[in-house]
Amino acid sequence: MRIYKLLSILLEYPDQALMEHLPELSRRLAEYPDLDDDERATLNEFIDHLASRPLISLQEDYVQTFDMMAEHSLHLTHHLFGDDKNRGPALIDMGEMYREYGVEVRGNELPDYLPLVLEFAAYLEEDEALIFLSHANKILFVLADNLNKSGSPYAALISIIEGRATLARLAA
Repeated sequence: MRIYKLLSILLEYPDQALMEHLPELSRRLAEYPDLDDDERATLNEFIDHLASRPLISLQEDYVQTFDMMAEHSLHLTHHLFGDDKNRGPALIDMGEMYREYGVEVRGNELPDYLPLVLEFAAYLEEDEALIFLSHANKILFVLADNLNKSGSPYAALISIIEGRATLARLAA
């Protein structure tokens, strides 16, 4: 599902390539049939936010938001285990699941890194993606709430994911 790939891109560390592609991303939103009007508006708002700020400012905000505040971590198992030794087996299980689907984890990123999780979800069929993401629903809820409390614009993106990461969407 393309929406998960787009969300993955928007949750990555902002760079010049992202900035150059913002107009294209904005145009492509109209082509995404799996978005509802609220999601489309939220994504357009977020893209406008990115476009309105200098890259260095966006990068500083990203680091301050995600790298300096543990409660905003994009590493999902961190919210469950912190730095506890039980986090390792969960990461191994996620990595093995990706390999079972023929998906390789890129670079040195941990398999629970939300943009990577979203890329994997984009690879799946819609029902599979909903089931896969539903396992992280409570974490996504807490993360969105933490980001909302700090006034981060990234909260809106996490809220979209959290809203989709529910088995109730399967029934709909």
